[in-house]
Amino acid sequence: MSTEIALLADLLQKSEKMLVTAESCTGGLIAATCTDVAGSSLWFERGFVTYSNEAKTEMLGVPTTLIAEHGAVSEAVVRAMASGAIAHSRAQVAVAVTGIAGPGGGSAAKPVGTVWFGFVVDGRCTSECLVFAGNRAAVRAGTVNHALGRLQALLSE
Repeated sequence: MSTEIALLADLLQKSEKMLVTAESCTGGLIAATCTDVAGSSLWFERGFVTYSNEAKTEMLGVPTTLIAEHGAVSEAVVRAMASGAIAHSRAQVAVAVTGIAGPGGGSAAKPVGTVWFGFVVDGRCTSECLVFAGNRAAVRAGTVNHALGRLQALLSE
């Protein structure tokens, strides 16, 4: 992980861009991983922990109708979270995550381990869904690792 963070930090600094996070299922772990690095204030702008639906709406501007229609763990909501993080910060790069870390809360359509990722880089919003195996800690760790690795890849394009 330290190599991925170092590469991400280097890419953000070279492009003179700041990162913002919007996290639900990880509860701030992505932001914490970023700010564990000395000098992260040069590239990490802020993080939003929006665990509840109300927080997603109040802090990021995610419409309540979007949550009601698609559910909090959905492509539509994670894209709104990522775009809202950009709109409510001074950052140019965003990562948002919303998922079901478990052990409960899953369904046939959205099993435990389902995580939606939203990214904004250079004004372009992309999203993807992964399903992680393992317990709550494994799902959250996998989410952090994927989010940071994918950000690095997107910034390298």
